[in-house]
Amino acid sequence: MNILDYAFMQRALLTALLTGLMAPAIGTYIVQRRLSLLGDGLGHVAIAGVGLAVMTGTAPLPIAIVVCIAGAVAVELLRQFGKATGDVGLAILFYGGLAAGVLMAGVAGQGAAALSQYLFGSLTTVSVEDVWWVGGLSAVVLVATVGLTPQLFAVSTDEEYAKVLGLKTRFYNLLVVILAAITVSVAMRTVGLLLVSALMVVPVAAASNLVRGFTAALFTAMLLGVATAVGGTVGSFYLDTPPGALIVVLAIAVFALSWPVSALRSRRREAQDNESRPVVSVGGKA
Repeated sequence: MNILDYAFMQRALLTALLTGLMAPAIGTYIVQRRLSLLGDGLGHVAIAGVGLAVMTGTAPLPIAIVVCIAGAVAVELLRQFGKATGDVGLAILFYGGLAAGVLMAGVAGQGAAALSQYLFGSLTTVSVEDVWWVGGLSAVVLVATVGLTPQLFAVSTDEEYAKVLGLKTRFYNLLVVILAAITVSVAMRTVGLLLVSALMVVPVAAASNLVRGFTAALFTAMLLGVATAVGGTVGSFYLDTPPGALIVVLAIAVFALSWPVSALRSRRREAQDNESRPVVSVGGKA
């Protein structure tokens, strides 16, 4: 039984590959900003978008993207202008988005069950139109995250220093959260809105254990994201399991395996540092 003999699996694999690329790409900057839970918050906002689409009878993905971007921009502006901390903004996203989505689905007469395929992912139901949406949006995210690496890295690492360099930090901060909102909305068909944050964060954490340097970590995270997304999709086909859950489990397994590598690297670095230190004699001379 060849997995590629099925058209729906061809679409699922392509969607998983694209999602596996872009989720860690933007996730690298999210982790750098210490906002690892941003994906969860945006996922709950996207639920409100899906609920609105169910209530109005429109396509869920475009509505989810618009609503998610609006929520992300609102929280970032609140943070920038000091009206609320990042944690407070994320809490509002968590609870308000989820409640609004369930409420609107209920008003539409379909209940929370209508949201399940978006909460947990449904790769096997991806349509040709969905693939085009994912392809176009992933291209936007990848071009921005890779093409603007120096600027986004500077802003995400040290905002004050980035201002000294003359960078428009407000613009780049907004760009990061907008790209994250797009990624979350697209990934709802792959791993689901409840698990999307894992695909944005776990490959990044594993990559930081395996390699040194920001650029190396960025591309390693993207490689690990593709491997786990495609591997989870293939495995779910043969094991008859939900693809989103298996993708996340594989990502966590890769992270667990990266720990010994990180520990070994730390020991080698300590040994090299000890060897490079001058030996001082009792008399005080080297």
